[in-house]
Amino acid sequence: MTDPTARATAPGPARPAAPSAPAGPAVPAVPDPDDNRRQVLYWRLLARLFDPEEQASLESASLAVVEDIGLPPALLDPGASVDSVVQRHPELAAEFDGLMTPEPEEDDARDRAAEVRRAALVSKVLLNVFSTGSGAVTAEQLARWQSDAGWLERALGCRPGDLRGGRAGAGGPGVSPTGTGGGGRTPDLGRLIPAIGPELGSLEASLVKRMRLREVLADPRLAARLTPSMSLIEQLLRDKDNLSGVALANAKSLIRRYVDEVSQVLRTQVEKATVGDIDRSVPPKRVFRNLDIDRTIWKNLTNWSPEEERLYVDRLYYRHTSRRTTPQRLIVVVDQSGSMVDSMVNCTILASIFAGLPKVDVHLIAYDTQALDLTPWAHDPFETLLRTKLGGGTDGTVAMALAQPKIAEPRNTVVVWISDFYEWRADELFESMSAVHRSGAKFIPVGSVTSAGRGSVNPWFRERFKDLGTPVISGHIKKLVHELKTFLT
Repeated sequence: MTDPTARATAPGPARPAAPSAPAGPAVPAVPDPDDNRRQVLYWRLLARLFDPEEQASLESASLAVVEDIGLPPALLDPGASVDSVVQRHPELAAEFDGLMTPEPEEDDARDRAAEVRRAALVSKVLLNVFSTGSGAVTAEQLARWQSDAGWLERALGCRPGDLRGGRAGAGGPGVSPTGTGGGGRTPDLGRLIPAIGPELGSLEASLVKRMRLREVLADPRLAARLTPSMSLIEQLLRDKDNLSGVALANAKSLIRRYVDEVSQVLRTQVEKATVGDIDRSVPPKRVFRNLDIDRTIWKNLTNWSPEEERLYVDRLYYRHTSRRTTPQRLIVVVDQSGSMVDSMVNCTILASIFAGLPKVDVHLIAYDTQALDLTPWAHDPFETLLRTKLGGGTDGTVAMALAQPKIAEPRNTVVVWISDFYEWRADELFESMSAVHRSGAKFIPVGSVTSAGRGSVNPWFRERFKDLGTPVISGHIKKLVHELKTFLT
């Protein structure tokens, strides 16, 4: 007879314990008030972006949130620029810098109150930049938009102008030399520039087209409010033949300002690695900027007077700056058709900078269906741009006819060809480019040299250049600067 207790002690699968009876009805989770505040601000942002009309309930709720967290109500005023808000509340400037860059991952709990504050500031920047309205645009409105776009770039951790392809590096206060904003955050520029830069450039171009530009230029007071940008320069270059008198003078002044600003940035990039090695056989130039302070002090330490606590200097020492260089010829061929205007401006300026380097012989050719040798003005990008005529078709064979005779010593020659390569005599042009490459000259095809890194290249040419062993450079202008410095060193 089986023991009745054996069944209870025998090994087997454990039975789940019976659930305990609930102590009472379930209590719903209380929503976080900060989450509600943040959602109100972002709902208002979306509503405003898609419909400029006010939603009374969202506006009143957002105003209550902004006042509750101690921010100024001016953040909700669509007519107030970020500049005007910061001028009245200077403490906010540091908060805008790096505002939209990724936060470092931490194990601590989320700071929901900080997220609400961040939402209010982000909404202000995005609405001012992306809600551009319709109708005619004044010079003051364009200047305000450009300023707000600069604040957006700072919020993304960049310098004002970096993403739009404008005056890269012309940052304002609070922007670090490396191009990052405050807070020590580093944005992923490889992701931001392709995604946001072209959109900002397109918005700016749209605003410029909505301006009565000729009327603005004819009024010195209004023209003085314009801030030079790539979009504005493009319109000025296209319309320069229709301007005269005061309007033409103001247009030239704006082009000159833009050229000078971009030249300063590109010159810095070129000079970061000067061409050639130091030539110590050439005596150093005895000027103050070459004075070697440390070596001068070290060499004169024996003349130190302890009683007078004074160092008497018998001899000054200077740094050698002359460099050994091999004469090089740089031939820059630029497609000046309408689709390549930003490359035309950047490369014209870049050519002038290299023209100022020792023993670099620069030649500049611009073309559409006709070619123009701009070499006599290569040292002056302003005069060069005034001689260009944007638009028209593209026939690179006429440019090649001017470029090939200039290749006297192939081994000491680099040919930079900037174009989107949408050519109507493609086979003939590519064969001549291959011949230049086979001759021993360095051939560099460039599809985009904008500051924003945007460009389109004919895939037929792209594949053939790759097979030739000279892949197309496409992206930031720094890539071209690096290639040229490598060849000329």
